[in-house]
Amino acid sequence: MTLTESKTEQRVFVGALIFLALFLSPLFILGEDAHIRVHDNLDSNLAWYKVLVESGELLGSTEARIPQIINGELQRNAFGTEFSLIVWLHAFFPTMVAYGLSQAITRFVAFLGMYLLLKEHFVPDKNWAIIRVGVALAFAMTPFWPSGMLSTLGMPLALWAFLNIRKGDYSWKNYLVLTLLPLYASIVLGFFFFLSALGVFWLSDGIREKRWNWPFFFAIVYMTLIFMLVEYRLVYSFIFDHEPNSRDEYFHARLTFWQSVRLTFKNYFLGHNHVLTIHTIIIQPVLFLAFFAIWLKSLWRQEKWFVFFFILNFALSAWYAFWFYKGWVPATEKFHFLNTFNFARYHFLRPLIIYVLFAIGLKVLWERGRYWRKLVPWIAVAQVIVLIFANEEVVYSKKPSVGQFYAIEQFNEIKDYIGIPQDDYRVASIGLHPAIAQYNGFYTLDTYNNFYPLTYKYEFRKIIEKELDKNNTIRTYFDEWGGRCYLFSAELGKHYMFKKSTKKRIKNLELNMDQFKKMGGRYIFSSVFIENADENGLKLEKVFKSKESAWKIHLYSTF
Repeated sequence: MTLTESKTEQRVFVGALIFLALFLSPLFILGEDAHIRVHDNLDSNLAWYKVLVESGELLGSTEARIPQIINGELQRNAFGTEFSLIVWLHAFFPTMVAYGLSQAITRFVAFLGMYLLLKEHFVPDKNWAIIRVGVALAFAMTPFWPSGMLSTLGMPLALWAFLNIRKGDYSWKNYLVLTLLPLYASIVLGFFFFLSALGVFWLSDGIREKRWNWPFFFAIVYMTLIFMLVEYRLVYSFIFDHEPNSRDEYFHARLTFWQSVRLTFKNYFLGHNHVLTIHTIIIQPVLFLAFFAIWLKSLWRQEKWFVFFFILNFALSAWYAFWFYKGWVPATEKFHFLNTFNFARYHFLRPLIIYVLFAIGLKVLWERGRYWRKLVPWIAVAQVIVLIFANEEVVYSKKPSVGQFYAIEQFNEIKDYIGIPQDDYRVASIGLHPAIAQYNGFYTLDTYNNFYPLTYKYEFRKIIEKELDKNNTIRTYFDEWGGRCYLFSAELGKHYMFKKSTKKRIKNLELNMDQFKKMGGRYIFSSVFIENADENGLKLEKVFKSKESAWKIHLYSTF
């Protein structure tokens, strides 16, 4: 089988690849001057990879700790498996080269996977080449969560392989896909939900057909086992590590019924930050038009895939929203894992579903007549144009660049000013993500991590207890989640990026500096001036400014 059957399709296919390369080019051309996502990216994962590599524990045991973070109490397992390719990209290449390569791998595999899935299973006719290439390109351009890798964007390729096996095609190519994808995806960030959904699909197949497709079933089991081997650290932590961690206090069920209804429609039309599909303007109207055409012509059986996915798409938004409904509280109190594992992430299936729906919807409109056949290609092009404006360089142009964010030169000046080995003292940050200090080699008492010992959370809380008492938002944020173990200030709230142009000042900070020093704290990096620093036992050592940095760092030391 060849990827393309006509010269026209071949030209469009190659053109799409070139366009995708151009879409990625700012990352490679601008390097550290590029603007990329901050939330759950610059403020966390990119720093984690660097800390992990430099810790010497990349291949550490399941009992190993990361010495640079929270006094060495952070488990090596919190940084995931060494069998993930993204970790090795950051081990062998500078941050932005690794980031650019990761983006390229993810987007090109996403394009190929969606193209193959549409070509062989949903829009196979040679006349629909522009639909499958256009939709595949648009899907590959979606602003996925970078460290999720192929956790969502790899689903089309996986589904292509599974549907091939379901039809009796046991080619080595299908099993190669099922073997390699776990090396560049996460089971908890996508594939647990994908594989469990496929299990339900297999079961419904068997009930409906009155026979069991065992090769299909064993393919699901096979990929699950590969994931278990790759994610052995996660498996170990889940089964054998019984030390209470910050995740144990995560509480999600707080919305009223009508708040959940409102969130259902918000998610349905706008999507979610970690799996943005940018489907509101172009795709959603196409889906409604196609559904109306199917209803008008009674094409329910002919377009059963579209109808099924159309209903499932809304159901997943409802599931996501109602996962946060407070009616879950009795169940979460009885079954603790309902709080610690985020089952709302079934909505991570939506990027796959929405873009398959988009392709089928365009096909349905194409079949409505000559006018639609002329219009459909332009609809696909319109979606691609919309996604150009979702490029990170466009979306985050007002945020600090990578170089400005991590401010290496500025933090080297701070390190030189302090003048003693970084592992001899501990620091924390105010109005600034601790990932910045971590990226620059400082040993931090504060951090942003998915889980860490609950005992440490309680000890750290003593430092900021009075600030939490003054602001219910940050108190709830810390106590009922705590992933951001930050030096919160009631006056700053949940804002951690005060750039050097800010006029903000903290007037009445109340920290327990005895506890801070007890935990080894000696310096505080603050992006804002603290007016009552002396009342907290803090001395302003020096203010560090840099043209290459986004920050003005006030270096405070303990008396």
